[in-house]
Amino acid sequence: MTTKQKLKSEETRKNIVEAAGKLFAGKGYDSVTMREIAKEAGCSHTAIYIYFKDKEALLTQLSMPPLQALLDKFDALLGEDRPPEHQLKAISLAFIGFCLTNRNMYNLFFGTKSVRVDDDSPDMELNRLRNHMFGKLIETLRACLGLESDDPRALSFSRVYMFTLNGIASTYAESEESAEQLMNRLEPTFLLASDVLLSGFRQQLASEPERR
Repeated sequence: MTTKQKLKSEETRKNIVEAAGKLFAGKGYDSVTMREIAKEAGCSHTAIYIYFKDKEALLTQLSMPPLQALLDKFDALLGEDRPPEHQLKAISLAFIGFCLTNRNMYNLFFGTKSVRVDDDSPDMELNRLRNHMFGKLIETLRACLGLESDDPRALSFSRVYMFTLNGIASTYAESEESAEQLMNRLEPTFLLASDVLLSGFRQQLASEPERR
C-alpha cells in the first residue's frame, strides 16, 4: 500500500468512527445501522466492512481508549499513599468528571452491551475493561470498610455506591453547565455523598451479626 493509499485508508477509518459516535450519541446504539454509519462517513455500505466487521467492533473502538485512560487514572490515584477513604473520593471525582465531560457518550461507554459486574470473564473485551474498573471500586470500598476478600457485602455495597455515581452523572446529563463548572460548584456535595454512603455502610455492618 502506498503512502497516499494508507493515508486515505486511515482517514476513512477515522471518518467511520466519528460517524458512529455521532449517530450512536444522537439516535442510540440499537437504532443505528451500519448502512447509516457508512452514509454519514461518506463511504459505501460495503466498504465499511473492510474496516469494522459490525457495530460491536465500532462500539469497542469508540469506548476502549477513553475508558482505558480513566482506568489508568484510577490506578494512578489508587497508587498514591493516602488513606482508603481519600482514594475512594479521588476515584469517585475522577469518574464523575469523566461522565460529565463525556455526557453525550456516557451511556454508550458504560451501558451498551454491558454484562453483570460480577462476571469474571465476559466475552467482550470492552466488558472485561468495564468490570476490571468496577473491581477497583470493590477493592477500595473493601479497604475502607475493613472487609475480607471473600465478604459478599463488598459487592453489594459497591453496587449501591455505583448507583449513586450513575445518578449524579444522569442528573446533569442535560445541564448547560460545563463539566468544569459543575465540578467546581458541586464537588463538596459529591464528596458529602461519599461520606454519607460510607457512614451508612458502616452502620449496616455494625447492625449485623459478626460473620464467623
